[in-house]
Amino acid sequence: MPSTMPRFKTDFDKFVVLANLERRGWESVDDYDDSWDIYWASVGTVKNVFGADSGTRLQHGQLISHFPNHYELTRKDLMVKNIKRFQKQVRREGKPHGLTAEDLDIIPATYVLPQDYALFVEEYRRAPNSTWIMKPSSKSQGKGIFLINKLSQIKKWSSNSSMPPALRNSSESYVVSRYVDNPLLIGGKKFDLRLYVVVTSYRPLTVYMSRLGFGRFCSAKYTTEEGELDNEFVHLTNVAIQKHAPGFDAAKGMKWSIHSLRHFMTTRHGAEASNELFHNMQNLIIRALLAVQPAMINDKHCFELYGYDILIDQSLKPWLLEVNASPSLSASDTSDWTLKFALLEDVLDIVDLESKREPGKIDLHMGGFDLIWDGGPVMRFDKPTSLPTMLGAYNERDRNQLRPKEDGPSHLPTQRPKRAAVSVPTSGATSGTEGGPPQAPPGAGGAAFAASLF
Repeated sequence: MPSTMPRFKTDFDKFVVLANLERRGWESVDDYDDSWDIYWASVGTVKNVFGADSGTRLQHGQLISHFPNHYELTRKDLMVKNIKRFQKQVRREGKPHGLTAEDLDIIPATYVLPQDYALFVEEYRRAPNSTWIMKPSSKSQGKGIFLINKLSQIKKWSSNSSMPPALRNSSESYVVSRYVDNPLLIGGKKFDLRLYVVVTSYRPLTVYMSRLGFGRFCSAKYTTEEGELDNEFVHLTNVAIQKHAPGFDAAKGMKWSIHSLRHFMTTRHGAEASNELFHNMQNLIIRALLAVQPAMINDKHCFELYGYDILIDQSLKPWLLEVNASPSLSASDTSDWTLKFALLEDVLDIVDLESKREPGKIDLHMGGFDLIWDGGPVMRFDKPTSLPTMLGAYNERDRNQLRPKEDGPSHLPTQRPKRAAVSVPTSGATSGTEGGPPQAPPGAGGAAFAASLF
């Protein structure tokens, strides 16, 4: 008798992905078999699937893990273009969803090179002492990023030219952004946040946000000294960079769960300020998606998991740094594995390939994810309430999972499958929500809490 279990295909050799798919009893198909129900694919594969010459026609019910032109959000240059376009539209035509142009002030001043080079030079000369950060438009993990505070640091790539040939002749563009040089510090160190969002449709826009996430810390104390502009361990939080820092402790990993961060922010700044900050981060996520919505190809066969990178400044304003179409699913330790396994398990519940949801029912909570936009705001979008967002709140994912009642609570594996070994940390900061960093007792000082990490 033929199996009725879903069939999957993946080009991701990541244990988090494979373990999730196999644990459900789903069947794997080989590389040349197109009878899959779900394809967890790389962005390169998706480009080929939806390419004009591919000849591929997806069948009813097939799902693939990226939208055809996800790059409208996940390429830094296109994200900037779309946010600026939407901001101009709001300023010119009115207030969609009650938004003003000021509400879309979610990215630092940014220019795309080479085409905006003259505009950048004009802006630079208005504030010649500013620091700027340059990033390749389509690279990740901190590759190719550097800071500048003099135009000559760009011009030195070329002689006798007002525009570097590395920019003028390259097929890859760069973005140059005003560096946020007043970041909020914890333990004297810069950090940013990795937050997770799932979009199942762009028309209507349907968005789920995970309560999971983590802060990524630099290993060296923050300084604005000119001699340290080239020090990646001071300025760039990417784990791929920080793991090479002198004295890097793999057990600590320089990560902190979003739940612990919210606890710390409440302890240090008070509940009202903390709630407003997390509410503003949720709004930032939605506003970036609204900005790219007109440009996105909405395909009923698609869903996507995004990794948002957000920086908080000293005034507790969140800034969007970038959005990743393929957020890292590699696990550095047991807690990281637990977080990412839970994340993928919840994403698969959201897409509901086995049709376990009641027909017509809208689930506001799916595992560790909350539905925050469904053609319009689901939770309060215009004004913070006592708890305006569940980001970083207590994670009730066991209660909100899609599973038969007789299955009982979900027990996530605390290590990778037997096919690979895992190093189990004994202490330190973690990206998980269980077994994480020491929790501050009621009334404990924020400084003491932060000091326990470093």
